[in-house]
Amino acid sequence: MFKKNAVAAGMVAFASLSLAAGFAVADGSKDADVDITAMSAEELAEYLIFETDSFRDQEMQEGGGWRDRMTQDDIQKACSMEGSPDGETAGRVVALARASYERPEGGVQLGDWRKGAVLADSGFGYRQGHNTDDHGQREPGGNCYNCHVFDSRVSVQGTVGPSLENYGATRGTSEAILNYVHEIISNPHQYFPCTEMPRFNSDRHQLLTDEQISHIMAYLLDPESPVNNQ
Repeated sequence: MFKKNAVAAGMVAFASLSLAAGFAVADGSKDADVDITAMSAEELAEYLIFETDSFRDQEMQEGGGWRDRMTQDDIQKACSMEGSPDGETAGRVVALARASYERPEGGVQLGDWRKGAVLADSGFGYRQGHNTDDHGQREPGGNCYNCHVFDSRVSVQGTVGPSLENYGATRGTSEAILNYVHEIISNPHQYFPCTEMPRFNSDRHQLLTDEQISHIMAYLLDPESPVNNQ
């Protein structure tokens, strides 16, 4: 999850420039009582996005529509700031994340690291537009390679997040480690408030199932996984 909704952040910048320059903004509404010049940049951005029919609503793969995707929940609202959160905000975000977390019935288990390798490499899932991702044709992936290095022998991997090479080799597979890794993948705000890492299985959305998470965890932790044999 990005710290700011990308659409909203862009609209706030546009609204700030428009108000500062005194530009007239065509809002597309028929409500003559709306005075956009009395709004702050944030209020104007929210108004332009949600109240002026500026987007075509579509059904999303996770349920709901575009409006639901663009509406921030409590964690996103708390994390919409520049820089790192202060102590009070960080504590509130951690509390919200932990309150919503649910451990799998029967405890956390490791799945198949081979399936986890495929899921970690796949960015398929929740894209909308010209080529909308169809879950009836293919299951969503985690796109983990976009931010992390798992295996230095793979040529294209990201560096936004920490390297995960030999992750299981140095940490093992104790119950405590299994629980921790599951919590991080499900909702990383439990440990890293306002992180840019997505919440893959939370009260907001279930982007990955617990079974899929178990496979990615196996890719990270299984002694036989190439991640742990470098």
